[in-house]
Amino acid sequence: MILLLATSAAVADGEKLYTENACGACHGPTGNEPIMPTYPKVAGQNKEYLIRQMNDIKSGARNNGASVAMRALVANLDDDDIAAIAAYLSKL
Repeated sequence: MILLLATSAAVADGEKLYTENACGACHGPTGNEPIMPTYPKVAGQNKEYLIRQMNDIKSGARNNGASVAMRALVANLDDDDIAAIAAYLSKL
């Protein structure tokens, strides 16, 4: 029960963070409607995969394509923020 509540809270926080950080500007309001065909659909992706990608972009380990533009957007996110966004997207 406690895990379910924590997961629900993370998803709610993730939805708020997704909106506040303008993620939908590129990935679409539902994470499934990117503005460019080369941008990924992030809705429904595996949570751990999303966390790894955001951390790799933040650290510079991933610096190809549009990830360079995204680096500024993830720079101010901490580990909890990234996990919350990933939890939200994985539930879509």
